[in-house]
Amino acid sequence: MAFVINFSYITPLVFFILSLVFLHDIVHADPPYKLCQGENFTENSAFQINRDDLLGSLSLNAASLPKFYNTSSGNDKNTVYGLFLCYNYVKHDECTKCAEVATKDIRNLCKTSKEALLWSENCQLRYSDQKFFGLLDVADNVKQTNPKPFSDPGRLQSILNPVLLSMSKLVASSIDMVATKNISFPGDNPIYAFAQCTKDLSSEDCNTCLRAAISNISSCCYSYRGARLFSRSCFLRYEFNNFIDLDDGGITVPEIPKHSDGRNKQMIVALIFGAMAVVIAVISFYLYCLAPRKQASNSNAHNIGKGRFFHQQVQLPEANEHSDTYAMLQKFQALNNLDPQEFPFFPMESVLVATNDFSDSNKLGQGGFGPVYKGTLPTGEKIAVKRLSATSTQGSDEFVNEVLLIFKLQHKNLVRLLGFCIDKEERILVYEYMSNSSLDLILNDESKRAQVSWTVRLDIVKGIARGMLYLHQDSRLRIIHRDLKPSNVLLDKEMNPKISDFGMARIFGGSDCQANSTAKIVGTYGYIAPEFAMEGLYSIKSDVFSFGVLLLEIISGKRNAEFHISTRTKSLLSYAWELWNEGKGKDLMDPLLADACSLDDFLRCMHIGLLCVQEDSYDRPTMLSVVMMLNCETTALTQPERPAYSVGRLPHHQKTCYNNLSINDLSISNAYPR
Repeated sequence: MAFVINFSYITPLVFFILSLVFLHDIVHADPPYKLCQGENFTENSAFQINRDDLLGSLSLNAASLPKFYNTSSGNDKNTVYGLFLCYNYVKHDECTKCAEVATKDIRNLCKTSKEALLWSENCQLRYSDQKFFGLLDVADNVKQTNPKPFSDPGRLQSILNPVLLSMSKLVASSIDMVATKNISFPGDNPIYAFAQCTKDLSSEDCNTCLRAAISNISSCCYSYRGARLFSRSCFLRYEFNNFIDLDDGGITVPEIPKHSDGRNKQMIVALIFGAMAVVIAVISFYLYCLAPRKQASNSNAHNIGKGRFFHQQVQLPEANEHSDTYAMLQKFQALNNLDPQEFPFFPMESVLVATNDFSDSNKLGQGGFGPVYKGTLPTGEKIAVKRLSATSTQGSDEFVNEVLLIFKLQHKNLVRLLGFCIDKEERILVYEYMSNSSLDLILNDESKRAQVSWTVRLDIVKGIARGMLYLHQDSRLRIIHRDLKPSNVLLDKEMNPKISDFGMARIFGGSDCQANSTAKIVGTYGYIAPEFAMEGLYSIKSDVFSFGVLLLEIISGKRNAEFHISTRTKSLLSYAWELWNEGKGKDLMDPLLADACSLDDFLRCMHIGLLCVQEDSYDRPTMLSVVMMLNCETTALTQPERPAYSVGRLPHHQKTCYNNLSINDLSISNAYPR
């Protein structure tokens, strides 16, 4: 009888055997580690409602915000503070999933605790009735080891400890508070190390937290081929297998075993090493023979680049010590210790080549701070170049402010600043190119507006809201933009909004929520909150007001400035308010949306917009509340109060003043409330 091989059974067996051969160093997922502390709260109490709202917010925002997020919910004694941290080598989708699972687990494992902490394989989640943001805490650290032992712990410690200590300083000084290291280990595979702090920590506290983590690992874990240290304020890990493939989102790469006990294993290893030798030979041939030619070609193209293409220590041109440029150069000199990859400087000749000497054919537009040009890098990538004019209202301080600030901000709804240039009196900013230009060009053009559906408009509104929430609450710094308007919202090729122009932005520290401007009132008429225009007081609620105006413009297709410059027509805000009170909200809808928009959806957005533009800043919601209202239709909305600037007409003596102002593009120095 013939013997028939059934390959459907053999194939899985082969894969199983190979997995046993090659995956011996992979660390398997652990169950969550929990700490349930503090007093217990009463079920269905105000504290539980705030805690559940906070956990919902953490889970919701993990899908769209960076891998660190902290917030609070409630007020007075029932306030709940929360924090979510996803480890930087973990894929975005896995971070989102981790947040969802962690919020469920922490509810189940710490049912009525007023303070709780949960560590999982990829993230950590924490909440408390006490404000802990920015406070170092190294108590109750959790240590976990790779199950595979290591035979020479003393040698491992002598090689690994100095590197980990140097990494702790690197993490503390970095913008993202993250560092990775590939460490050579003679006679074995390399060691891969990773360290991260929560972004609310100071540099000093971050370094202290990681040094404590290193001490914890030294006392327990060098007898194993890997370990992780979970702390409230930081995370440390090392392995002999590569778990830090950041370019691919954190895929674990199994290491190839060095020793094998059978002929089949030896043959497989020999084949793999043979293949690797071929690959290395091909790469070496490319690097030594072809790459230099490519580099020479790029050099002939004036070495234009950005970030990863053009790295050099910031070396700024000389200037007369009495000039305005000299003052800027002095401020930038302090930044010479930054990584050039994080702080690229563009030589003037590179900018000229990219923009074809600022050719009129490359001009994208004209703003209050100067013209903007389209440029092209040698790689073919497009850039946008903002050239500040000599008469620009943006002075040296604003220029320095924008450069320093935007390099520290990273969010998908904020425009990326690729670099800057200072040459004599030239001040230039280089941004990523937005193929759909700015929002104001769409709002001003009916034919373009007709192509923007309700779904796209709603996505634009939500994207702007997420970007503003990041600035106010979720970035390492606390930022008030102070000049949010359509021309400062750029749109990429997929119509994703990106907030730009941070020259007027201000940084807040600690729990500050309001400040008084000691300089002239800045901003754009029609978008300035009344408390800022009249008293010089600005806060996160000032940005909420500007966002509300923007929202009403997007859904109505009408410009607030069109109402403001007329002496016969009420403001857009008062017009929307009257329609709302009369039950005629539908009349505000852009006629171009009439057949493609749910009336309920439109009225809800109109309602949110009116909440944002209320005259009393105390009544306006925070951007966190706005994001939740936009994303969750079941969130209840309060009744809006009268909006600001709702008197109706301009006083006669102010007509001349406003007739001389640019409608949108110019940021003004003085504003007069109606």
